[in-house]
Amino acid sequence: MRGNPQRAGDERATTRLYLITPPALDPDRFARQLEEALAGGDVASLQLRLKDCDDDTVRRAARILKPIAQDRGVAFIMNDRPDLAAELDCDGVHVGEEDAPYSEARRLLGPDRVVGVTCGASRHRALTAAEAGADYVAFGAFFPSPTKTATKQRADPELIRDWSETTVVPCCAIGGITQQNCGPLVEAGADFLAVISAIWSHPGGPRAAVAEFNQVFAHYGRAFVQP
Repeated sequence: MRGNPQRAGDERATTRLYLITPPALDPDRFARQLEEALAGGDVASLQLRLKDCDDDTVRRAARILKPIAQDRGVAFIMNDRPDLAAELDCDGVHVGEEDAPYSEARRLLGPDRVVGVTCGASRHRALTAAEAGADYVAFGAFFPSPTKTATKQRADPELIRDWSETTVVPCCAIGGITQQNCGPLVEAGADFLAVISAIWSHPGGPRAAVAEFNQVFAHYGRAFVQP
């Protein structure tokens, strides 16, 4: 995710998928779903997000799922836990407003791994994170989400547009995003779309879900083409 094509200056702007795991999963069974999803088209990253599990459960899931992602060039990101991200040799970590601070995450992961920061609907928080060195900032929620029912903030696509036009740090949109409602976010310049239910609960399966998102990206002229 570092060096995202949208910010390279001499390359075409793109929007890419940032997959997040379901809130509960059996890693052996989910491995097959993940393989199917990654066969559907371009995916930038996979975030392991297991909120109510003990550390050994998270470790086991990471050890099963990380090679599947990395073997396909997909960054493997740990949610919340920079300590586990460092221990398990993940590609990076994502920290929220109530998680470890950015400085602690960067200290544990070093300069060469990805650290992303949740910023809600706050451009100020995003600027603070970007100035500190965050590799990407995440805005949202943009739509109601079945996996995050207690979302306190709603973001507007104009926040994405303003950010993408005035800064060089990539941004990720999150929150209830589907193939049907993502158009304004893509058009506004989102570098990544973080999705959960629209992939893993898609009636046609994860492969079809990923393919449909990439079709939307292509429609807006923002599909990623492997160099």
